[in-house]
Amino acid sequence: MLELKGIKKDYLTGENTVHALKGIDLRFRRNEFVSILGPSGCGKTTMLNIIGGLDQYTEGDLIINGRSTKDFKDRDWDTYRNHSIGFVFQSYNLIPHQTVLQNVELALTLSGVSKAERRKRAKKALEDVGLGNQLSKKPSEMSGGQMQRVAIARALVNNPDIILADEPTGALDTETSIQVMEILKEISKDRLIIMVTHNPELAEQYSSRIIRVLDGKLTDDSKPMTEEEYQQELQADRADNENGKKLKKPSMSFGTSFSLSLKNLFTKKGRTMLTSFAGSIGIIGIALVLSISQGFNTYINVIQEETLSSYPLTIQKTNTDLSALMQTFMGSATSDSTHDKDAVYKKSAIYDMMDALNNMETSENDLKSFKSYIESEREDSDSDLHKAVNGVQYAYDLDLLIYTKNVDGTIIHSDTEELMQEMVLEHMGIDMQAMTNASNSMFGEQATAMMGMGGSSMNLWQELLPGENGNPINDLLKKQYDVVYGSWPNSYDEIMLVLDENNELDDMTLYALGLEPKEDVDNIMEAAVNGKELQKDNKNWSYADICDMDFRTILNADCYRYDENIRLYTDLRDTDAGLQYLYDNGLKLKVTGIIRPNEDTTAPMLTGSIVYTSDLTKYLIDHSKDSDAIAAQKESKDTDIFTGLPFKDSSGSTTDAEKQTAFLEYVNGLDDSGKAQMYIQMMSIPTEEQLNESVQQSMQGMSRSDMEAAMLQGMTQQMSMSESDVQSYLESMSDDEITDTFTQMMQQQVKAQYAQQVQQKMAAMQPEELLKALNQLLPTLTAEQCANYYDELMQFSDSTYEDNLKALGDIDLDDPASINLYAATFEDKDVIEDAIADYNEGKDEMSQIQYTDYVGLMMSSVTKIINTITYVLIAFVAISLIVSSIMIGVITLISVQERTKEIGILRAIGASKRDVSSMFNAETIIIGFTSGLLGVLVTYLLCIPINLLVHHLTNINNLRAILPIPAAIILIAISVLLTLIAGFIPSKSAAKKDPVVALRSE
Repeated sequence: MLELKGIKKDYLTGENTVHALKGIDLRFRRNEFVSILGPSGCGKTTMLNIIGGLDQYTEGDLIINGRSTKDFKDRDWDTYRNHSIGFVFQSYNLIPHQTVLQNVELALTLSGVSKAERRKRAKKALEDVGLGNQLSKKPSEMSGGQMQRVAIARALVNNPDIILADEPTGALDTETSIQVMEILKEISKDRLIIMVTHNPELAEQYSSRIIRVLDGKLTDDSKPMTEEEYQQELQADRADNENGKKLKKPSMSFGTSFSLSLKNLFTKKGRTMLTSFAGSIGIIGIALVLSISQGFNTYINVIQEETLSSYPLTIQKTNTDLSALMQTFMGSATSDSTHDKDAVYKKSAIYDMMDALNNMETSENDLKSFKSYIESEREDSDSDLHKAVNGVQYAYDLDLLIYTKNVDGTIIHSDTEELMQEMVLEHMGIDMQAMTNASNSMFGEQATAMMGMGGSSMNLWQELLPGENGNPINDLLKKQYDVVYGSWPNSYDEIMLVLDENNELDDMTLYALGLEPKEDVDNIMEAAVNGKELQKDNKNWSYADICDMDFRTILNADCYRYDENIRLYTDLRDTDAGLQYLYDNGLKLKVTGIIRPNEDTTAPMLTGSIVYTSDLTKYLIDHSKDSDAIAAQKESKDTDIFTGLPFKDSSGSTTDAEKQTAFLEYVNGLDDSGKAQMYIQMMSIPTEEQLNESVQQSMQGMSRSDMEAAMLQGMTQQMSMSESDVQSYLESMSDDEITDTFTQMMQQQVKAQYAQQVQQKMAAMQPEELLKALNQLLPTLTAEQCANYYDELMQFSDSTYEDNLKALGDIDLDDPASINLYAATFEDKDVIEDAIADYNEGKDEMSQIQYTDYVGLMMSSVTKIINTITYVLIAFVAISLIVSSIMIGVITLISVQERTKEIGILRAIGASKRDVSSMFNAETIIIGFTSGLLGVLVTYLLCIPINLLVHHLTNINNLRAILPIPAAIILIAISVLLTLIAGFIPSKSAAKKDPVVALRSE
């Protein structure tokens, strides 16, 4: 129900106040046709504008469905006009550069209706008014009656509660007026129509209620609402308010703003092109400067941006800081002295590199605590990290064991990296595994991947980035990839195949998938090694064949079984029968679909060819916890369950007493033969006193020349060098260095002689005698002696306790090996880095999260001098760009005046001030884009004669002016930005225009 309570409206005209409405009290039924009659200037239209929310009352209250409008904000009025009001104007008020269909669609666009739905509803509305065959016409191509019917269709398309008609027949002939009134009368059956008219005959004929107004006052009402009707309407309003849904505030999309502005500019093509050319002059100047002086650096910066956007921010449990080393490699040798330029001098390079290598810092990150921090921040919808992170992936030290049968029927480990290493070792004799292990040991796995050793391109299996709220697939993946067959995986035992943009897989991947026989791969390797030409084939497999492939994953711990005979755990994979057993009992993985990067993706996220969800990782980790092998290893923390050998303490914190206990336990665990051999080894080690005494006796009375003579023979044999070279080397050593070196040589010689003598002496002893002697010796040993034997004689496992648990798959899901944080933009990446800094704040150094931004380090090189020159030249040229922008601002202000009526129309159908402002911002953006694009195109054309001239004058073919595409895009963006700024004031002035005044303009 619509109710006016004591509505007054005053206008200030100079020093006088005009009282347009003088206390109007009216109540309108939900469904009725009301005509408001009165002479010109009596306040009819003012009252209509107040009811429609275009104008605001001075006093009183407008009640809409039981709700007062005294506290309405601008956006509330916009929502009211868009959802509840439909205007039909005397002068039609159609936007001339829009088609009939687009005029009607406009109100639905503001309501957020989808394109298909609003097109459907607009067509229906036009068909209802008899214009279903006039959809593509412009208003200028239609008669007055047709235009009024378009206006009625526009008013009806959003299904408003109220239709406001201001002299709808005032500009029509009698016949057309009757047609329009018939349409309005039909509409009034299910909604309120309020019509202002000067024609009492039409009002009497078609209206169900006539209200007369004179001098701002209500003089007559033919059918006022009774009190009983009023109470019924109030009750209906209360029911609607309780059950009704909240109306969405109208908003004009940028696409709509862009479309309106673009079509308006097309109506003034000449002026638009001249304006764009004037705006492009400054762009041309800056682009030419960039082409000559900053093109290469700009290109590098763009490459950096693209590279960074393809990689997540990775934080590893063990972080190796390679920043100093990488900067040293990327930089040049540095001069460390000042001298004249009269000769060739040395500057430091090797020392800087080796010093950086020696001083690499390795730190341990507490990812368990950091994971908890990330998850708590992501749960907080107001946190910056929640908004910045596009996805989080936790990686674990889990060796995924997936097997398949190739076309030969042989079970193979489906791992391209392992298979490639085997092929290279077999055909080329190169141990790539050893090279990768050495690189990982020195630099860490992430740095190795960054430097090309064992990079991600060889990874066949890859975990998919999980989504939000337990969704196994992140929306980012669904945006980047198209499903060409099947569907995305939803369960832990479902996987997908990833093709490239050409629907291809490389031959090594096909071999690892079991689709290529080993014979074919051997032929490829032999052809490559021997330089022979390889005959290519065109094999292909159907999608269905791919999805029928059989893959089995095996729990790491299930590979090991306890052998009662040797009392150790053995690997079943070492035998064909054992591998067959594991394969038959492994978890079967189903290929549910095939994906391919879509055409819009420039940097696809996935590098693997088969992908699985994080649910599979969790499944394998969870189901490994009950393993007997893991339990056995945890019970025996000091002994390797695979070899029976003890683990060696690498921390250096083991005390002599602990070494004594470990040594005695080790000896007691040996069999009789082992104990006898241990006794011989123990006796073969001289005591410190014996060693020193023997060395002193041997060196007694020896001069430097005697030492050099003795060392000359030994070092010549050991170093495979000539006697003269060794002699020169010895002569360069100081006396102390000679003595120390000779003493070490004598110690080794004495140890070897002593051991030989002891072994010769004990060779005649029986094992029983050796065992008895050992049993007598052990109780007499001191902790220091046992510690010495521990270091010298004990045999340790090559593995560690932690490595064994890792090989068995014993992993804590709350303690990942690395965390990948994905950001949608570089601004978000900065937010993530700030969040890490906030996490580190207040923590001690050992608890802080350390990481290295490798890609950022590699791409950070710039030339300061060239940049400085570029900035100075750009500053001068930018003056013309600023002048052009001011001119565009003036042109935009003119456009605002020309489109004043359009502003009024948009406000009448619910557009907000911001929508109006964005429409003119869109216009400036179009002009700015056109100016920038024109400037860039002219620059490319000018680069041709500039390059010819430069080459002719300098004879330097490599010196050329070229504007990189990224730089061109940036310049276009600058042009858009400056024109947008220049149009800010005109767009704001457009937004502030009174819609009532705007509708009256021509």
